[in-house]
Amino acid sequence: MKLTKHKNTCLFGVVVLVGMLFNSGMILSAQQDEAKKIPTLGLEEGTTVYDTDDLSLELVNASQTIKSLINKKEHFDFTPGERIENRASDGFYHLGDINFRVKEVGANEYKDYSTAKHRNAVEPIKCSESNCLSAAKLNATLPEDCPLEIIRMWVKEDNHLALKFQIKNTTDNTIEIGALGIPVIFNNNIDGKTLDQAHTENVFFDPYIGMDAGYLQVIRLHGNGNPLLVLPMKNSPFEAYRPLLDEPTPRGITFEGFHEWMIHSKAYANKEWKNATPWNKPTSKVLKPGEKYEVGLQFVLASSVKDIENTLIDNNRPVAEGIPGYVLPKDVNGKLFLKYQKEIKEITCEPKEALSFTFSKTTEHGWKEYEVKGNQWGRARATIIYADGLKQTINYKVIKSETEVVADNGHFLTTEQWFDDEDDLFHRAPSAITYDYETKKQVTQDSRSWIAGLSDEGGAGAWLNAVMKQLVLPDPAEVAKMESFIHQTMWGGIQFKDGARKYGVRKSVFYYEPDSMPKGTYNDSINYKTWAAWSKEASEDVGRSYNYPHVAAAYWVMYRLGRYYNGLVKQEGWDWYLNQAYYTTMAMVEQAPHYAQFGQMEGSVFLLILKDLQKEGLNEMAARLEDAMKKRAEHWASLNYPFGSEMPWDSTGQEEVYIWSRYFGFSDKAAVTLNAILAYMPTIPHWAYNGNARRYWDFWFGGKLSRVERQIHHYGSALNAIPVLNEYKLNPDDFYLLKVGYGGVMGAIANITEDGFAPCAFHSFPSTLKNDGISGDYGTGFYGYAVNTSSYLIHHKEFGWLAFGGNVSEEGDWIKTDLTTAAKSKFYIAEQNLWLTLDAGQFQTVKYNASTNEISIVFAKKSEFNTTAYLNIADFGTNTPSYIVKGYKKDEKGTYEIKLKNKPVELVLIKE
Repeated sequence: MKLTKHKNTCLFGVVVLVGMLFNSGMILSAQQDEAKKIPTLGLEEGTTVYDTDDLSLELVNASQTIKSLINKKEHFDFTPGERIENRASDGFYHLGDINFRVKEVGANEYKDYSTAKHRNAVEPIKCSESNCLSAAKLNATLPEDCPLEIIRMWVKEDNHLALKFQIKNTTDNTIEIGALGIPVIFNNNIDGKTLDQAHTENVFFDPYIGMDAGYLQVIRLHGNGNPLLVLPMKNSPFEAYRPLLDEPTPRGITFEGFHEWMIHSKAYANKEWKNATPWNKPTSKVLKPGEKYEVGLQFVLASSVKDIENTLIDNNRPVAEGIPGYVLPKDVNGKLFLKYQKEIKEITCEPKEALSFTFSKTTEHGWKEYEVKGNQWGRARATIIYADGLKQTINYKVIKSETEVVADNGHFLTTEQWFDDEDDLFHRAPSAITYDYETKKQVTQDSRSWIAGLSDEGGAGAWLNAVMKQLVLPDPAEVAKMESFIHQTMWGGIQFKDGARKYGVRKSVFYYEPDSMPKGTYNDSINYKTWAAWSKEASEDVGRSYNYPHVAAAYWVMYRLGRYYNGLVKQEGWDWYLNQAYYTTMAMVEQAPHYAQFGQMEGSVFLLILKDLQKEGLNEMAARLEDAMKKRAEHWASLNYPFGSEMPWDSTGQEEVYIWSRYFGFSDKAAVTLNAILAYMPTIPHWAYNGNARRYWDFWFGGKLSRVERQIHHYGSALNAIPVLNEYKLNPDDFYLLKVGYGGVMGAIANITEDGFAPCAFHSFPSTLKNDGISGDYGTGFYGYAVNTSSYLIHHKEFGWLAFGGNVSEEGDWIKTDLTTAAKSKFYIAEQNLWLTLDAGQFQTVKYNASTNEISIVFAKKSEFNTTAYLNIADFGTNTPSYIVKGYKKDEKGTYEIKLKNKPVELVLIKE
């Protein structure tokens, strides 16, 4: 989409005005209304500061809610205290508030109560605990008919700050608490800030919705410093994570919104969320007359993002390590390592047969190892019950084998999503086109021109997905369709083929211009009175640089298929496709220079093109491309946080910023980029959040259910996995990077349906918890999967030999890995920092001898189009491999050509 141009240091909120047109009104007017509200928080009564060992707590005297929560070591405030003057009216949530929904047992309707809704000064009371900092009775700020007495206490618990609520039934009736939530309010509002300000002043937070083992991690945008962990106290499981949609602060591109930690959620599950399947079984709490109930949260600092797990262990919290993660293909032998001070009583699963857990052994330092098998496709929840009654849940997503998933996806794209209307007035045939899985129809019209217009991420997604699938698992019939698409629809349609704009890429080939089109062209039920319904002239604009990588990637894939496979590509030679990729890349910097200053989604494809130009000896082209990219990288190197885009804040350009910063030796900027990625791409024992890069507005631009909402495995997961896994291979002892990166790769295919449809993302709101209805911008994510899918063999000091992307077994000194990825074309051996890649062919099995360092490779048998395996060997990060293939010589390009047979071929690698 085309938005207002701005400099990289622009204030956040410039383009929110445009984006919010999708939503409920102008954010500016909402902010003005916000400022006019009558203050009720009681700031005029002053504040009081309390200290723990590591945190300084400042409470508003009248409300005893938090004004600031400062890390004393860094003098950093985790809360939105900087905005408290504008957040001092009724309805604004603060840390220390509580929400609940109750009814008398036997009654039909629950009633909602909130300490934030209509504020009055609370009643300070003498604290009953010796370690208490402050306490108050909250009923003065609740309606008179509230059947519960609520006492809030701020206390020191094990030298850490804790927030406790004592809840008492003061009636003569039995009361059911159907919902109980504690708003977790931290400073994630970056409206009106520069990139530099946001990265140093703001935080993002991610939930592990894991019941008694759950936690919230609050991390500064730059990824450095001490993360704040919010941990459950007794009776306070992290059951659900509810968005606080009634919070007056306008949500948009610069503000995702606030959430609350839900201890009980049954009342919502039975009403607002009744059409969704929750992450955890919803519960309620029944209080008899006079009965008391205490809940609370604890606030603990970790030393770094990578030290969160150790901090949890140090604080006696259960921790889990899932290998290779929590998206589990059926043919993968998974592992689960659990560590807690109490014994495991039982592990159950819902659905019952979806997962199986078999105890294996206890490791040296007390981790319980289980073999895990995915048996039934779909979501599955494992529940671990410990001897002290503590309950931990881990949500898995069981999928088909990667090969089946990718094959199904390709078939769906080239059948159900294949648009072949030769009479189409916008000349979009043949092509894979956006698809609505809920209506089971192709999307040929939309008020957002790009969705039906085969460009932008939201419109190019379908055909990009279809093309990139061929890089992973080429199918002759599908490749033929891709060639037809490229020559009939992309070249000369999506991309200009002549004139002053030659090689320029249009914003859309669909447009809204009823006066120049035949009557009946446009569907009357669609609202085209919006900025996003572009005219023909606007649709032909070539100034949006983000559209170029899609086209360049399509050409590059066809080059690879034409270069290394026999007769698979027929309409042009491999050199034509490589030339097209080059000229498209150069057109981006020449015809779309403004946005080209930013990192591009899929921008790593330009490095892949450069390397192939160099490999083919096209040195003049390579030098020009390299020079153009270096100028961009030098610009990024001059900025503190070069993550701007057409949006005021973005995360998806980080992939290209990192890649070129590494390539040109700007190591400091690569590190800054990686740290920012890790700030909001967590590793958490939950398939939806593990490796899930932050994205929360693209349902507006690429989805069907259009709203601001944390997206589950939108394309950012797979794109940001590219730098994370690249960095892992440079630092093979950093297990954290492998977990995060591989989670992002698998997240890219986690949402694909059993029949192969790929949605733009999965909805995280507990009222929905399902795939979005349309394919939208999914293809960008599949690009990330296609270029990054790999297998990894590592030796973990505690867990032993592990494989990601394969099944590992030990045969004496030999460590055998049977690959399970769809491509089976990349393999990394961490012990040797050895990177094995194939330009064509497939690894079937790789064996590594831990004593002699010898390596044995078994290749899959040949096919009609693939009779040669092209093997590249490198010590990752260097150009000098330490291994050679016994009995073979490299060609002039440094590649080993292995003739395949009708049966698997085995060869041996030895140290030079």
